[in-house]
Amino acid sequence: MMRRLTHYAAVAASAMAALLLAGCGERPQVVNYKQGTYQGKPDEAPYAAAPFNGNKEQWERDVRNRTQNQNEYKRIGS
Repeated sequence: MMRRLTHYAAVAASAMAALLLAGCGERPQVVNYKQGTYQGKPDEAPYAAAPFNGNKEQWERDVRNRTQNQNEYKRIGS
């Protein structure tokens, strides 16, 4: 009985070790870079989105106002 239990424990331990080692593999990560070209999404100006429709001045004003609303000294003093 004890011998059978030891055998099952050894089988279970080896199976667990095999599963743990299987998770340690790493696949190669190769980037295909073409010289002088950008492969990602084209960047747009932050003010080109729908709420501002290209109005840079309004975007700058809204960013300044948002920054001031996050200012704890201004919020506590009023």
